Order: sequence, then structure tokens, then C-alpha cells
Amino acid sequence: MIKKLLLSSLPLMVLLVSCKSTSVEQNLESPNFENVSVHDPSIIKSDDMFYIIGSHMQFAQSKDLMNWQQISNSVSDDQLFEDIRKELTEEFSYAQTDTLWASDIQQLKNGKFYLYYCLCEGSSPLSVLGVAVSDNIDGPYEKVESFLYSGSSPQFGEEYNAAVHPNAIDPHVFYDNDDKLWMVYGSYSGGIYIMEMDDETGLPKNRDTYGTHLLGGNHSRIEAPYIQYNEQTGYYYLFTSFGGLDADGGYNIRVARSLNPDGPYEDSEGNIMSNVKGKYGSFFDDGSIQNFGQKIIGNFVYTGTAEEGAGYISPGHNSTYFDEETNQYYLIFHTRFPESGEYHSVRVHQMFFTEAGWPVVAPLRYAGELIDDYTSAQVVGEYDAVVFNKLISDETSVPQTINVLKNGQITGNLTGTWSIANENSKYDAEVELSGVVYTGKFISCWDENQQKQVMTFTGTSESGIPLFIAKNEG
Repeated sequence: MIKKLLLSSLPLMVLLVSCKSTSVEQNLESPNFENVSVHDPSIIKSDDMFYIIGSHMQFAQSKDLMNWQQISNSVSDDQLFEDIRKELTEEFSYAQTDTLWASDIQQLKNGKFYLYYCLCEGSSPLSVLGVAVSDNIDGPYEKVESFLYSGSSPQFGEEYNAAVHPNAIDPHVFYDNDDKLWMVYGSYSGGIYIMEMDDETGLPKNRDTYGTHLLGGNHSRIEAPYIQYNEQTGYYYLFTSFGGLDADGGYNIRVARSLNPDGPYEDSEGNIMSNVKGKYGSFFDDGSIQNFGQKIIGNFVYTGTAEEGAGYISPGHNSTYFDEETNQYYLIFHTRFPESGEYHSVRVHQMFFTEAGWPVVAPLRYAGELIDDYTSAQVVGEYDAVVFNKLISDETSVPQTINVLKNGQITGNLTGTWSIANENSKYDAEVELSGVVYTGKFISCWDENQQKQVMTFTGTSESGIPLFIAKNEG
């Protein structure tokens, strides 16, 4: 049962939805979307095609990040191995499962494609993580080695401790700015870890360690690590999902950053994320972790009620993509929806970085939009404001009416001020609501719920709470 979120003195994340029409220069011309279900989507581009691989060997492709084609739905109809049951017989037996969890594909410098897979029983960290290789992104893949186990087998000279040692799942492999290869991984249990990999074999360089601890522990609900480097800011950004992944689990995406791929990572308030974990002896202690990290997105509806409105429930387990030609960043994740149970679908949102170097995400799904300079006349109007905070719960934020005025004031159920970019900070803008200041970007996006193009704003506060603005012209 989704609960309505009451406003309080907690930090706020706000989504503003306007009800007045304004002109915009770019015409998105009713883009079409084809949706797919890929849980835990990890993205890679090869030639002119994007691919996403997820749990249960779900696999899909798209040329434009909007129209997706499902290639496989489950292990039983897997298209990437000639016979995955035969190829991973020992792994299925060890993990005591009949499926795979989140996977990742990366092309290494030798030109070959490396598929990092994991198998997990689920109720305990009985997991195995390994890699397979292929000359082609769509396979067939052949197992190289399963190189990391968790749950029962002693490793590295000590018995497995689920409160301290990682669950060997959720791999993401990437090159850093110095062309070193890394794998970040882990979930719940002892938290998120990172290890350096051998660029020639795709295997760990040091075979005697779990790697370096980055975040989480004591069974705190933190998982799905993904690291994106930004050359302009000089930071590595560690994305993770907090909470439970199901519809009432409060799943939400958060980020921290570091000047080094292996940390230490910090949030905007200077908290060292390796210290963020559940209380000693606790199990799924969300209260110990929910105030840390930059929150990107969580449960919300931007129109209607919590039960019937358009919005997302438990969005999470993201990957990211940077287009070097267009200088655009994207956030790719799965999400559930209001009153839709555990049904999930992939969503892609454009992502930007503030002048202070923190990522913010467009409120509406990507539809080919480009950021531009906007005038005050394009921003003013009547809005629905959706206010969030950092709670990890099934509560869903619902809209309130405000007015964004030409004189820079905001009136209505919430009050404050706003301003657009000046010549020293192109595209940057600022919105203040209820005493909280959010810095970010205005961008005109397509709203598929209204079937109209609307102005939006995305920003974040100093305490790591995002703000969205999206005009509702209904």
C-alpha cells in the first residue's frame, strides 16, 4: 500500500509541474517510444547500436535510446551463450539458483567483448561472479573463469563474514582516466568493493583479495554500483541504489564522487561514504544510511494521486552513458509504476552536471531534447510541485500547486524565488523553495503523459536533494 508523504522539516526534493503554456525553440515532434523490461540495465554502445543487459539474461537494443527491441527475456531464451546451462553448470550448482542476476558487458582494448555475469541464491550471499568472452557483442560467449565467490567458501585465508565481506554480484567494469581497468561490485552484506583488473585477461590483477571497500556494510540495503568519470569536473561518480528493489522497498538512486576510481568517495556534505553502513548487528537498517549520498530520484508522481498519477515507483539499479560527440550524459535504469505491482520497464533520462560538479537528472524521459538558453517568459507559469526527502520507504510524493512569477517570486502552497543563468554560468539556474536552494538546469523536454513539449528544471540542494520542474499544460 503506497502511503502519501506528509511535508515535514526533513530535507526536500521538489518536482515542479507547470500548467501554463510557453513557447520553446526546439520542436520534438511527438517522439515514439518502444519499452522493454530489462531489470538492472547495464548499457554499452557498439557501432551505431545501444545494448542493455540485465538480470535473468534479459537483453535489448536501440538506435536512439527511445525505441527498444527485446532480444531475450530470460535464461531459458538466452541468445548470448550457445548453451548457458551447460556453460555455467558449476556456477548454478554453487549458487543454488536457476537464473542469473545483474550482468555487465564491456569491450576491452583487444577488441573483444567481456560479459561479467553473477549468480546468486537471493536469501543469502551465496554468489559467484565470473567473465565470458566473445568476438561479437551479441555472442556467442564462452566462459573464461568464475573468479569470485561469496557465502560459504573460505577465501583469502578467512571464513566468510556476511556483515563485512561483499556479496559477489552486480559487477561493473570500466577504464579510468589513466586507462587502468577496474571492477566495482557488491550488494547488501559487507557493501560495495572495487578491484583493479588485468586489461589482457579481464580477470582480477590481485587474486588474493576482495579489493577495496567503498561503501556499505552490516547488511545495509545498498547495491548496484556503477562508476562514471567526468573529464570536465575531474571526478569519478559512484552511483548506487539504496533501499529494497520491489514496489514497496523505497528503491532510489544516489551518487557520491572521488578524485580516484578506488575512492574515498564523498557526498556534497563531505561524508566519507566508506563509513556509511548499518549499525553493528543490524539487518536492513535503512535509518543508518538514508541521510547520506546525493539523491537522484525516488518514488514520485508529478500528476494525479499517488495511486493513479504518472510517475515512478522504486526507480533504480542504473548505468550511465557519455556521448563524446555530443557531450551528453544519460542515466539508464529500471522502474516500477504507481499501482502496477512489480511490473518494470527501462527508462533513459538525460543527465547534467552543475557548476559545483554534481549530477542532476531531467525530470522526464529522454526524447531527443537538447539543452539551450531560455527566457523568463518560457519559465513563468502555474506549477504542480512535488516535494521529496531522503527517506527510504514506500511513501510517494504527490503534487502541490505553486505559481512561478516573472518577478522572480514563487507563490502558492510553497513559496520562494527563482532565477535563470547569467553570462558567467551558461545554462545554470537556481530555485529556492521553503528556504532550500537548488542549483541546476532548465531544459525543454517531451512529456509523454500529456503528449506535449514542456519546460523542465532539474537541480540539487547542498544537502543532496534534487529538484525537478516540468510544465503541465493540461
